[in-house]
Amino acid sequence: MKIDCLSLFWYCGIKAMNNYTMMEGCGGRSFLRNPRVENFFERRDNFKVEKSEVHSKEAVGLKTNNMAYFDNDSWVAAAISYLRIIVCFLSMMVTTFVWAVLMVFLLPWPYLRVKQGNVYGHVTGRMLMWILGNPITIEGIEYSNLKAIYICNHASPLDIFLIMWLTPTGTVGIAKKEIIWYPLFGQLYVLANHLRIDRSNPSAAIESMKKGFVHMALQSKRAIVPIVLTGTHNAWRKDSLHVRPAPLTVKYLPPISTDNWTEDKIDEYVNMVHNLYVEHLPDTQKPLMLECKDHSEH
Repeated sequence: MKIDCLSLFWYCGIKAMNNYTMMEGCGGRSFLRNPRVENFFERRDNFKVEKSEVHSKEAVGLKTNNMAYFDNDSWVAAAISYLRIIVCFLSMMVTTFVWAVLMVFLLPWPYLRVKQGNVYGHVTGRMLMWILGNPITIEGIEYSNLKAIYICNHASPLDIFLIMWLTPTGTVGIAKKEIIWYPLFGQLYVLANHLRIDRSNPSAAIESMKKGFVHMALQSKRAIVPIVLTGTHNAWRKDSLHVRPAPLTVKYLPPISTDNWTEDKIDEYVNMVHNLYVEHLPDTQKPLMLECKDHSEH
């Protein structure tokens, strides 16, 4: 299947970095980059966008935050965190129900359902991050609207919220088939015409998805834009419901041209991108070393 403008994102299984998210952007402005909508969700003291001196875009409503982060484990901080999570859950249920009803009316138009699924993600993801209140810095935003394959690391539920918010309109998601059993959200995922895979054979699923972005690049010849998410593992730690106010960073790296890529160097390309994440992620988030047959030294 040849992929052109339609986008994809999915999670694969590289330990420590945990997963990639993959998506091919269509180049249009995201719904929540509209100034009127962005201002509605604006948290002025929490957001900052770093601009390139040469190619920069104005991001309305994202401001500098100078607050220091303190790891507060008091019961008051935990109670506030639990309250925010409850508000996030209830808010998500409302938006999910509204868009599920809309999807039913759009059943004859699959691509419109894909786009509306992305709009749902823009609204819901942005809203959830606003409720949680973590300071967010976005760097390299000039690369966020290219017609490209976007990949990112994944170590926390916050990564999902961020990707929902930042995913370009026209993105098709790939998730495990069991997502259908998630109340409302799973049904909306299917109605949005996203894809599901069988992960009953974990080794095969991980191996195939780990190299998926390379196969996509070989088909489409689109550039690859790595997205580096940092701080999310500190803000929402594994097996915890306490979301801490740790600062988060979303960094778009410069696009990697794939015009001259060939199938005989797939492992080499995987290692190259893997090493980019090793270079840009902090020590606590660095991925484990890959063991590819053509690069046993890694």
